[in-house]
This record gives sequence, C-alpha cells and structure tokens, in this order.
Amino acid sequence: MSEVPGNPHVSKAKLRERMPVAHRKPTMSDVARLAGVGTMTVSRVLSGTVRVSAETTQRVLTAIEQLKYRPNELARAFRGQRSHSIGLIIPYLYDPFFANCAQAVTAVAKEHGYSVIITTSDEDPDTEYAEAEHMLERHVDGMVVIPSRFRQTRLSRALFGKTPVVAFDRPVPDPSLDVVLVQNTAGARRIVEHLIEHGHKRIAYMGLSRTLFTINTRFLGYRRAMQVAGLAEDATFDCNSEEVTLGILKEKLSGKDAPTAILTSNTLATRYVLSSIAHLGVKVPNDLAFTGFDDFDLAEFTSPPLTVVRQPAQEMGRVATSLLFDRIARGEIPQTGNRIVLPIEIVLRRSCGCKHKTPVVIS
Repeated sequence: MSEVPGNPHVSKAKLRERMPVAHRKPTMSDVARLAGVGTMTVSRVLSGTVRVSAETTQRVLTAIEQLKYRPNELARAFRGQRSHSIGLIIPYLYDPFFANCAQAVTAVAKEHGYSVIITTSDEDPDTEYAEAEHMLERHVDGMVVIPSRFRQTRLSRALFGKTPVVAFDRPVPDPSLDVVLVQNTAGARRIVEHLIEHGHKRIAYMGLSRTLFTINTRFLGYRRAMQVAGLAEDATFDCNSEEVTLGILKEKLSGKDAPTAILTSNTLATRYVLSSIAHLGVKVPNDLAFTGFDDFDLAEFTSPPLTVVRQPAQEMGRVATSLLFDRIARGEIPQTGNRIVLPIEIVLRRSCGCKHKTPVVIS
C-alpha cells in the first residue's frame, strides 16, 4: 500500500476517497449519492437489464451528467459474458450446519469451474438485501441463498432481475424463486412420537426464534404430535445463548410439571442445552431424555450419544447449487420456481432412552 509523503498513516486510496469529487474521477457511488439512490439502481439504469421508473432514471442520468461520470467501458464490454462466479449468502458461519451447506455449494461450483463469493446476513433482512446488491454489482452468474427471517426477507425476483437464484433450507415469499427444503415438520413430529413411545408425557420444545422458518415448521411438527397424543405443549423460543438457555432450563426443571424429555430446534439450541445440562448436573436419559433436530460430528460421542433428526445438509447444498447451474446453462428465469423437499432420517442413539449399542437409522 503506497503512502502519502509526510503522513505514513494515510494511503493514496484513502486520500482519493477524501478528495472532493471535482478533484478526482467520479465513481458510481458518487452518482448514487447525488441521485439519492443505491448503487444497484445506478447499475440498472446503465445496463438497462431491469426496469427503473422514469423519475428515478432521470435523477440518475442528471447526476451522471453533472459529475461527468463515465462507466468503466472494459467492464461494460465484458458484461455480456459470464463471470464464472456465483454468490452465496448464509445467515452466519459459526453454526456447523451452515458451514456444511457452504462446503457443499463450493464443491459443486468447483466441479463447474466456478468460484464462490461467500457472505453472511447475520439474520438481518436489510444486511441480506445489501449483500445481494453487492453480489449483483460484481456480476455473479447466479446466487444461492439461505434467506433470513421468512416474513421479513426482501429477496425477490424484482431485485435479481435476470440473474438465476435458488433459495435453500428456508423459502422466500416470492414463488418465482426456486427453493430446496427438508421435511422439517415431519421430522420433528416423528422424533416426538418416539419420545411418547418411551412413555414421556411432558415433552418440551426448546429453540431459537419462531420467526425463523425452520424453527417454526419444526415446532408445528412437535405441536401436532403432542396434540394427537392429547398432551400439553411446552415450547420456548428464546434459547439464543448459553446463559439464557441455562436460566430457562433451570426454571423448567424446578417446576412441579417439569419436562421429562426435550427436543431442541437446531444445532445451536442443542449446543446451548447440552451445556446447561452439564452445568446443572442433569443425567441423560435417566433425569431427562434429550433429542435434537440436526446431526453433527460429535453427536455420537456425547455422553450418552445423542438421538437426532438428521437432515441432509450436504445434499441440500448440492441439490440447490446443481439446480442453479442448470438455470444458468439454460438461461431460464421461471415464472414459478421449483420446490424440492428432501427426506430426513431419525438417528436413534441412547439419549432418548434407547439401549442400542450402535446407532439405528430410520428413514
């Protein structure tokens, strides 16, 4: 990085950013700022690939003229060709499930000779939208996305235009986008039915926010199993940290109608509950039967080994990315997207009360 003479802490690039537009070459960001729009809107006006209102178009064109902005002609010349890159937006990377999904996406991309640009939304719809815009500005050939909160996500065909997009793990409200899901409701219902077969009548569901599609659909499976059995539900949706989960579980177990079994909503909730159980000295499955939704590498090595609903994370990532490349190859933008639902498996170990020495897998 070259430095400004006399000030080793300021790079030339930083100095250019601070210079008035009149003394440096204007950028697309300068145009967007003057026109009062986003850079994606400026890009759309320049490319003409997505319709922009006449009033907004005029504001952008006026800003371009005032600033004497000239787009990078070389970049525009290549715009009609493929970049051989795709974008991937996931909620975060510290959950092993999302990391496994990302690994599958990159593996399929490499098979097609493509690179992957990965970013996270942190479950924030505005961040997600901005990151999608940044991906499109880099002219990715397509995108795969694990959307943020279902009723809050702003992802839609209007944003992506002619760029193919596939959502997976969670859907988006726009029915024109392809989506790949798993049997969330059926999986949760089957594992709760298994706990009921063990004689449990007070079964708690502990999870993250119900505004997340997967957490809510798994809760619906739990609720259905409890209703059919004539049992009262006991659900909590605030298990967002180890400290909070410990307080919730401690309160539950000290009540007169303490649960005798638990189903956690996903890997993070499972991790928090496992930590709380160890802290409280609860013995599984004698004091409390424990099951979780989603398998993970160490589930077989917990004490006792953990009974789980196993969802095909790698397969879901592969199917979604393969579908994306099919769309790219065909140049298709469907009016109604595909909806693919993959099956789950129940992996019976010993935390639920089973006595199996080795795991038993039920398809």
